[in-house]
Amino acid sequence: MQAILIDDEPLALRRLTSLLSHYPADVQVVGQAANGAEGLTLVRALRPDVVFLDIEMPLLNGFELLSQLEELPSVVFTTAYDHYAVQAFEECSIDYLLKPIEPARLAKTIARLRQLRPARSTAGLNLDDLGQLLQQLKPRETLRSLSVKSGEKILLLSMNDISYFESQERYVFVRTVEGQQYLSSYTIAALEEKLPEQFVRISRSCIVNTHHISNLQRYFGGKFLVTLTDRAASCLETGLAYGGNLKRLIEL
Repeated sequence: MQAILIDDEPLALRRLTSLLSHYPADVQVVGQAANGAEGLTLVRALRPDVVFLDIEMPLLNGFELLSQLEELPSVVFTTAYDHYAVQAFEECSIDYLLKPIEPARLAKTIARLRQLRPARSTAGLNLDDLGQLLQQLKPRETLRSLSVKSGEKILLLSMNDISYFESQERYVFVRTVEGQQYLSSYTIAALEEKLPEQFVRISRSCIVNTHHISNLQRYFGGKFLVTLTDRAASCLETGLAYGGNLKRLIEL
């Protein structure tokens, strides 16, 4: 089988090339590419039987590359994603190699590729589903501290010192346990994605630090009043669409 290797990590390419060299009767590496755009050009030109394909790459990721091909080769994803991705890849009837690639695991891939001969296309490949999988598996960039301006200074706030975030019109304010207020450069939606798990969104305009919740009180229409342990003993109202966040948190 003629193979193309596509990966933006030189060490990963060298390791895979070395490992595949132990299977000269099965695989002939006819080309390598260091990003998705180069890989697309190479696959179109050489029309290999199999592509060993990284997922996260510059210019085009692996799924974007495949979506632009008129004819799909057999695909083996080489990925750093953990075991949660494994079942999804298997269900799509494609193979995968978790980095760093182990010789024993590659041997199983080679055996599977032998069985696929002479088929050129990958059965069951659903690029839309795999694209959604990629988004779900991307590591969250979690904030460990928050920088805010105070006059001419830039302060770094510990997450434990933050009581809650509140948006007012176009601005988002940070409220601390000691009662200070600072302007944040993040939107509420961005904070919801980046904050540690101790922060929970309770309304369209508010995210609270659950470590500083004193008590909850049932309110009208399935809402709650959330009282915090900060100096101001802040009392916040949950929104209808977000009350479930707190319910799940405290198993009400």
